[in-house]
Amino acid sequence: MNINYQDYIEIRVDKRFGKPCLKGTRISVGDVFNWLSDGMSEQKITADFEEVSQEMVRACLAFAADRGRKLTIAA
Repeated sequence: MNINYQDYIEIRVDKRFGKPCLKGTRISVGDVFNWLSDGMSEQKITADFEEVSQEMVRACLAFAADRGRKLTIAA
């Protein structure tokens, strides 16, 4: 299943200083990555933050993958 991260992530200068955030929340993509790197599972994140869905967590991964591809192409 391919997730279009643009359906779940927005970048607004008036929210979290322009950091990419989950739509309808103040939760940044970086927050989600910090939780994952601290060992939280998708299930734990969605249980602790009811406004976050499994698709939103996966959209963060897709967002990072896309950014990584763009950095590779630019280099």
